[in-house]
Amino acid sequence: MTNTTQTQRVLPFSPEQVYAAFANAKTLATWWGPDGFTNEFETFEFKTGGHWKFTMIAPNGTRYANQNIFLELKPAAKVVIRHDGAPFFKLTVTLAPHADGTLLHWEQTFDDANVFEAVKHIVVPANEQNLNRLEAVLKR
Repeated sequence: MTNTTQTQRVLPFSPEQVYAAFANAKTLATWWGPDGFTNEFETFEFKTGGHWKFTMIAPNGTRYANQNIFLELKPAAKVVIRHDGAPFFKLTVTLAPHADGTLLHWEQTFDDANVFEAVKHIVVPANEQNLNRLEAVLKR
């Protein structure tokens, strides 16, 4: 049984532009999460060891508290986030120059394989929607 999901996508933007969409709280709040979700950020310390606390709001108004720690940040190359609440996971996003812009690799590893099995039917399409939203924001 696995506990990891991965996806990748070529985005027609530079690694610096993609990284900036993670580094800027106002920009990140506009694209983070699946379709229809919005975000209210409470704490956003974009530095290694920094905290990111926010509420993700579903289209039906349900509020989901999120608490994260930035484990590793390498400008224009890598963002590693520890989701420090159920479901516990680590998200590693790597950015590499590509002839058409940036190759983004998104890897989400859950602490518990059983939890991953229970939520993967939500997580896998939500991650794709998240990347669609990122791409749309960068196109603006």
